[in-house]
Amino acid sequence: MTIAQDSPARSETSAAACSVTFSVNGRTSSLVLDPRVTLLDVLREHLHLTGTKKGCDQGQCGACTVMVNGRRINSCLTLALMHEGDEITTIEGLGSPEALHPLQKAFLDHDGFQCGYCTPGQIISAVAVLEEIGAGVPSHVTADLNGAPPATDEEIRERMSGNLCRCSAYPNIIAAIRDMVEDHV
Repeated sequence: MTIAQDSPARSETSAAACSVTFSVNGRTSSLVLDPRVTLLDVLREHLHLTGTKKGCDQGQCGACTVMVNGRRINSCLTLALMHEGDEITTIEGLGSPEALHPLQKAFLDHDGFQCGYCTPGQIISAVAVLEEIGAGVPSHVTADLNGAPPATDEEIRERMSGNLCRCSAYPNIIAAIRDMVEDHV
């Protein structure tokens, strides 16, 4: 159902369009958007990058995880306009079927997915986990805050706790990430 342009309901809820420019997977995008639109909806609906999934739309499942300026975020919880000038990386920016990112290959090798719906968010988060551990960023379970965090299963589980897998492929996801630790940490 569409609302007519002159409808009172339409005029009360309309918002002035705003411009935003950011880089997504190395390509600059300049868009004019409703200021209320989330980054997730821009990626999926405006830029047609459907690898990033809409799961809960409440920031609880991690299916919408993307990297913004090298840090992972839930794209369903942030407005697109907040990312003026930012560098955004989605699963499509990590690799391609012809040239997989090492973590994409590790997920395949360890069968770290079943239905695959959460996999893009899992892989983006796993990239961040490796970068965080490599940079010495502690987590809630890091015992020694003065030393480098160990890449234990407990540490990986804690860092991946914001990404849910309804099929319960967790042991294989952990194995895929652990397999990459030596190469990236």
